[in-house]
Amino acid sequence: MSNYYGISPIELSTGKTISLFSRNSKTHADEFASQYTPGSGIRGLLDSLPHFLAADGFRAVLKAIRKARDSNKPILWGIGGHVVKCGLAPVLIQLMQNGFASGFAMNGATSIHDFEIALAGHTSEEVEAGLPDGSFGTAEETGREWNKALLNDAGAGESLGLVLDALANPLYAEKSLLLEAWRRKVPVTVHIAIGTDTTHAHPAMDPAMLGIATYKDFLLFATLVARLDQGGVYLNVGSAVIMPEVFLKALSSVRNLGHRVEAFTTVNFDALQHYRPRINVLQRPHTGPNSQGIGITGHHEIMIPLLAACLMEGLT
Repeated sequence: MSNYYGISPIELSTGKTISLFSRNSKTHADEFASQYTPGSGIRGLLDSLPHFLAADGFRAVLKAIRKARDSNKPILWGIGGHVVKCGLAPVLIQLMQNGFASGFAMNGATSIHDFEIALAGHTSEEVEAGLPDGSFGTAEETGREWNKALLNDAGAGESLGLVLDALANPLYAEKSLLLEAWRRKVPVTVHIAIGTDTTHAHPAMDPAMLGIATYKDFLLFATLVARLDQGGVYLNVGSAVIMPEVFLKALSSVRNLGHRVEAFTTVNFDALQHYRPRINVLQRPHTGPNSQGIGITGHHEIMIPLLAACLMEGLT
């Protein structure tokens, strides 16, 4: 070989090798996926998944949720607006009805989408179409009734459920998570950051009452978080900022008051594993043994119905 650079190339002929059959390997054939058997249903699909990475993570989520339900431990869902916009409220309602959801926490946008569904059966406007003339976010009924609801002497979630019990269109009432949870007395908390939602620009907006209502919900949410100790599950679904921050502050607050909140499971479902859910939900909360954070990446409109189907079929 040329020695133009004055450097002698390394000689590999004396290198040592090891046997493939004694080498440690991370992938083994007995952990591979199996071929799906037509007609075997959701169980067959779950059993056919390989035992690697997200597939085993998904199984771990199912196991943690089912164990929490069977042990009467909380299963709390923190959800972002996209979860409701893409039509998953009926799935979450079914999970609630069957003991797989004992509380919901949502940002303001989520509550607005759910509120509009209950009133009119549709939500989510074309932002680009309404932004040039300032008509984006100006729906009269939404802004008026949503803000009026917060004048009740209760938390935002309870107040919105109470108002929807009277205002909801019967054709769409069963598709409202706020309403169905309120009727079952399942806690719903709404965590509102002023200026982030369309209803904050409506003439009916009362910032003092909004602040009081959402603060009451923070206190209620913290109470629910305190009960996660020894087997509870908290799922963050589709919230990249608000709910991960609220969850972490609630957790710190109750630990400051002497609640241990250990040995529980946190889960993040999203199309991307963003910084705050990954750090504030999956990593920072866990300080001891028997505690785990699991991230599942995928589209909500596929992953949440799949999760629900497995839970409803009794699969883990």
